[in-house]
Amino acid sequence: MKFIVSSTTLFSHLQAISRVINSKNSLPILDCILIKLQDGTLTMTASDSETTLSTSIEVNEYDGEGKFAISSKTILEALKENPEQPLTFNINHDNLEIAVSYQNGNYKMIAQNGDEFPLPTQKTSGTVNISMAADVMLAGINRCVFATADDELRPVMNGIYFDITPQDVTLVSSDGHKLVRNKSYASRGEEKAAFILPKKPANLLKNILPREQGDVQISFDDKNAVFTMENYQMSCRLIEGRYPNYNSVIPQNNPHKAVIDRVTFISALKRVSVFSSQASSLIKLHLEENRITISAQDIDFSTSAEETLVCQYEGKNMSIGFKSSFLIEILNNISAQNIIIELADPSRAGLIVPEEQDENEDLLMLLMPMMLND
Repeated sequence: MKFIVSSTTLFSHLQAISRVINSKNSLPILDCILIKLQDGTLTMTASDSETTLSTSIEVNEYDGEGKFAISSKTILEALKENPEQPLTFNINHDNLEIAVSYQNGNYKMIAQNGDEFPLPTQKTSGTVNISMAADVMLAGINRCVFATADDELRPVMNGIYFDITPQDVTLVSSDGHKLVRNKSYASRGEEKAAFILPKKPANLLKNILPREQGDVQISFDDKNAVFTMENYQMSCRLIEGRYPNYNSVIPQNNPHKAVIDRVTFISALKRVSVFSSQASSLIKLHLEENRITISAQDIDFSTSAEETLVCQYEGKNMSIGFKSSFLIEILNNISAQNIIIELADPSRAGLIVPEEQDENEDLLMLLMPMMLND
């Protein structure tokens, strides 16, 4: 079997799928990338046994067809330093020897038998199908993935919940302290359905989707999901279990609303939080007419800081405490110029929403408060 392929095209595709490979694998073949040539199409697949990612490119010249598995580390390290040029691969299927020749030299490697590479079996019955625009899915994943948990006791919290209805698709994530609900009216399902996407495949999609245009086709059942894009296909095992009723924890009727410039607010929080207690990172927000005072103190080290910003606020004076790192993280994951903080009382969660929502979207972030001592 022989084929000629561009070095940079091959490298960029191999690099994208190699992110799925674990540093330690139960099966040695999972350290490899499966490469298959059929009808002039070169398909590359990497897997960690739970998530499998594949991509394909057209090759210029080829002779024969077949498949082999090659060490991902070796091939990526070799291609990384190679400038753009054609690479000629010659594979001897009898002894699995690979010879790669290029302008100034050649590599020789031993492949592994491609038949030993475990590929997921895809069900065709009992699956739900839905289509989402790549940019809509990317925006939802980008906003949600930071709020997923690392909770061994409640694995359902360790992923992004896709809540599909005939009206919209809502992506939700929560770690018990913060919650993100990203509703998109640009996508919808034919029926009510839901699945929980684990964090690792969500991060893989976060890396791949910026290169994609068009729609992502999602096909899923109660155990697995397959995401089909223009240049990539990913199948992954889903998190099984019931996701908590996220709407029930979002407080309704929040009379205290403050509108504030997001970037100014983040800068002030970063400055003031330097002086907060290292153990709690507690900062206090005090709202009074058209201004917000951010303060922090560390009693152990006798340090404190306070800063006052202008904001739009009409209502009674109130103070609420938050963990500064969580609040900064939430604000960093909203792109609007101004944000609205909606509060009911110091013991209930605060809502943070963009003042102007993106078209066809409804984004809401929630942060649980911390107790204030005074």
